[in-house]
Amino acid sequence: MVAKPSPDPMASMWAWMAHDVRLYRMRAGMTGEELGRVLKCVRSTVSRVESGQLQLDEKQADALDALWKTHGHFARMLRYARRANDPDWIKHHTEFEKQARVIKAYEALLVPGLLQTAEYARAAFLAGSLGNVDELLAARMQRQEILNRAEPPRLWVLLDQGVVERPVGGPGVMREQLHRLVEEGERRHISIRIVPRSCGMHVGLDGAFEILFHERGNVAYNEAQLGGRLVISDAEVLGMAVRYDQIGAQAWPEGPSREYIQQQMEAMP
Repeated sequence: MVAKPSPDPMASMWAWMAHDVRLYRMRAGMTGEELGRVLKCVRSTVSRVESGQLQLDEKQADALDALWKTHGHFARMLRYARRANDPDWIKHHTEFEKQARVIKAYEALLVPGLLQTAEYARAAFLAGSLGNVDELLAARMQRQEILNRAEPPRLWVLLDQGVVERPVGGPGVMREQLHRLVEEGERRHISIRIVPRSCGMHVGLDGAFEILFHERGNVAYNEAQLGGRLVISDAEVLGMAVRYDQIGAQAWPEGPSREYIQQQMEAMP
């Protein structure tokens, strides 16, 4: 099997770290299987780390520094990569999303990508003046296929009330989007709840975020303008999980939330 190429180390801190894992391994004359024993993973996982599809955790970074006597090189890179906005965050986000058993998302402005209709997504891309809209749209629609798998992830969504009132793309597009939310909310593995405006100030007003739970560990994303930040630290992910529960404590139950979305849909001109 031909190994996937290393990412461009100039692209991001994450890409630089993936590049250096392969560089140091090859300098040491180690195989992927040998390095896997050090990192406590299989060879295919090493390959994904080296191609930038997966990220190192703290224990793995420390193991590499001890193995190659790099005086904390990988631990420092991991520290700064986690603090920075990731220009390739969409790719990393998608990879974790595919593996997730449970996804918890809070959105303050837009319907989450996994639940967007094609026309709603197109309107959002156009408003953001983002590159090749058709290409971005195709990728977003493909992401949604995880919800139709034989064993789909459990998706829990909290939406600010304004999300279902804002007519993204115009009344017709928004009506179709609200209909989609009503239908999706009736599926057993999807929960959609509204955070009412009446609750006033709450921790979610700082911005949208998502937590993904899977077998290799839990990760989270903080969204930002033109990028996002991958959160792998257990302490940070736990803190975001607490924030999610704090927001959820003020949200309407599923039934009233679905009724409100239905009412908004019917009220659209």
